[in-house]
Amino acid sequence: MVDRVYKADLPALKKTLKNLKEDFSGLGSKTDWTELRIDPLLKHLESLEQLLRSDQFSDESLRLTKGVKFFHSDLVYFKTNVKELKKILQSERAHTRIK
Repeated sequence: MVDRVYKADLPALKKTLKNLKEDFSGLGSKTDWTELRIDPLLKHLESLEQLLRSDQFSDESLRLTKGVKFFHSDLVYFKTNVKELKKILQSERAHTRIK
């Protein structure tokens, strides 16, 4: 069950990160959030997606469900980063409008 939730959440998080990458690219911020956080997160997420789709784990759904804490911690990690990046984006946009 959890592995299905995990697999379903990854594409949505990937899409959100790509949207954030696009949003940050037009800001001209002093900090390159794309290079600093977004690209590393996308690479991590894509490697997890590859592993979950690989033949190596195709027959291991029982074992994967035993790793619920690992899946949960990954999702919390990604969601926390996305949440904070959204806050930074909002702040950067507000700062840009003030200038």
